[in-house]
Amino acid sequence: MFANSRTVTSNQTGQHQDLALTVRKHLDHPWQAPVSSHDRQAFHQLQAWRDENGPGHPLMLDSGCGTGRSSVALALSQPQALVVGVDQSEARLGRALTRFSPLPANLLLLRADCAGLWRLLAEQDIAVARHQILYPNPWPKSAHLKRRWHGHPVWPCLLAMGGVLEYRSNWRVYLEEVGSALAMTGVSSELQALPEQTSPLTDFEEKYQASGQPLWRLTATL
Repeated sequence: MFANSRTVTSNQTGQHQDLALTVRKHLDHPWQAPVSSHDRQAFHQLQAWRDENGPGHPLMLDSGCGTGRSSVALALSQPQALVVGVDQSEARLGRALTRFSPLPANLLLLRADCAGLWRLLAEQDIAVARHQILYPNPWPKSAHLKRRWHGHPVWPCLLAMGGVLEYRSNWRVYLEEVGSALAMTGVSSELQALPEQTSPLTDFEEKYQASGQPLWRLTATL
């Protein structure tokens, strides 16, 4: 693993000036865009897998799971749960199937757009016990606020799924914004530096650690 990862650079020096306005708009006006047929198919696959393996088990999501390292770790640490690792890249999920074969029996790797899947889960009142979003694309340019999950129209759906939420990022401002967006709905959160000796959950985390970057973790109960 090469220790050559660059830190996040941004034209923001702090939280985005339009954060509150953007979050409030999405909280007040539910997202009405159509959900793709691909995401509906993925949702039906999740439902069928859950029905087959016992819908009474806690459901946990690893959104943007990439090559599945964090999903496998979560499934092994939570054998009583049904864990779904979600990523939109067929290539990354394919590498996961090769790298970690055989997968834990309680793990499903699912190709879907997170926004579409979250919306369908929320619409069906399907709650999750744990939801981890590890090192999402920070979209660090200020013009890209609405591409960050807390600035996206799907944000209310993420909140509606409930559970213990954990984010990790190498850009503290991103998680500060998440904390502010949560606070707008009365949800408190805790932002901490990730201890340097923490065993990496993702390849990105391992690379960032090797590069000497400070890493951050935000947790909240929705």
